[in-house]
Amino acid sequence: MNDFIFSKTDKIIVLTGAGISAESGIKTFRDSNGLWENHRVEDVATPQAFKKNPVLVWNFYKQRYYQSLKAQPNNGHKALIELEMKLQDNFTLITQNVDNLHSKAGSKNIIEMHGSLNKCFCIKCQTRYSVSDINLEREIPLCPKCNNYLRPDIVWFGEIPYNLDLIEQKLKEVTIFISIGTSGQVYPAAQFIAISKLQGAKTIGINLLPPQNKNTMDYFFQGKAGELLPSLIKEWCKNI
Repeated sequence: MNDFIFSKTDKIIVLTGAGISAESGIKTFRDSNGLWENHRVEDVATPQAFKKNPVLVWNFYKQRYYQSLKAQPNNGHKALIELEMKLQDNFTLITQNVDNLHSKAGSKNIIEMHGSLNKCFCIKCQTRYSVSDINLEREIPLCPKCNNYLRPDIVWFGEIPYNLDLIEQKLKEVTIFISIGTSGQVYPAAQFIAISKLQGAKTIGINLLPPQNKNTMDYFFQGKAGELLPSLIKEWCKNI
């Protein structure tokens, strides 16, 4: 593993997926039955679903929001804080998760490419709000500005993830790419590690099971991020 000792000049990108949040009690996106919290993804995570049944969709995301408020960062989230503190601006965290656990842990340089359970926006005037500032007792929360429907600020299937231009810029500079808790199935995030590898970056994967894109990883660690990351980061950063 000496090839993976980090230096202060390394440009490191960490991509996190549902696996790191699962250790904090947040269920992964799909279980073995292809359901998300007992709902078909098509019924709660598409623009068409919101148009068809906004009450169901909002009820689903209210439950996820309340769940996220109770969840606490685990040792995997906390270890990434140590890495960010050592690397400062050379560290970028891209997350597919919407549960805010990275922010709660103290991460600063975060790109939330799939949105956040803590935010919502008006489908007409596009004004954005913190979910904590709106009336969740209504079946469908309304925009205080124009009285139209608010919707969760979540990137649904069929929608374009946030900050792809910024991510593309970061990928051009990366020297080490670390994928944590991802299945390698959700695009475009699943291709970030391959793009990094093609540009000469070293690539590392950490996941409970081998992901679909394991062949793009120079080194793969199988197990829980919360158990593996603290010691791995200590080793990788011993010269910083």
